[in-house]
Amino acid sequence: MVERIYLTGFMTSGKSTIGPILANVLGWNFYDLDKVIEGKHEKSVVEIFEEFGEEYFRNYETETLEKLSTEKDTIISLGGGTLTSERNLAILKQTGKIVYLRITAETIYHRLKHKIDRPLIRDLVLNERPREEFIERINKILDERKYYYEKADIILDTDNNKIGITVDQLASEMRKLLHAHNQG
Repeated sequence: MVERIYLTGFMTSGKSTIGPILANVLGWNFYDLDKVIEGKHEKSVVEIFEEFGEEYFRNYETETLEKLSTEKDTIISLGGGTLTSERNLAILKQTGKIVYLRITAETIYHRLKHKIDRPLIRDLVLNERPREEFIERINKILDERKYYYEKADIILDTDNNKIGITVDQLASEMRKLLHAHNQG
């Protein structure tokens, strides 16, 4: 029985927007992994990275994921890099279905070019770096994560989709999975 759906993808792929809507459609609970971590620390992800470092954040992320992975009928929006840990990937594969919301570097750039709350591109925004540098950095990170993202059970391109269409597509896929399991 599918009891958990994990939404993964790059920053701004729509995980935190689509997740609660999809959870509402399915009548499930929703957690945003980054928001849970921020709530426990009473700090933003950027502040946690700056104060404690990425290794600390990633370890805490895994601990939090382990706890949330026991919740039933739940959709969990993962941070953009959560999936890049073999430990996290094993937890995800063992406890639910992974949905990769895929978008292009160009779309990511347009959504991120003014945001300073994203640790991996913050320096580019603050230093007003050119579009080419953003695209290069985004592509580098996408390339590093591609292997992990493509381990997803469902890959959905969301570049030009309206949120409602993406939610409808995901809800349909989830119902198929739930129905197939109930038949088996």
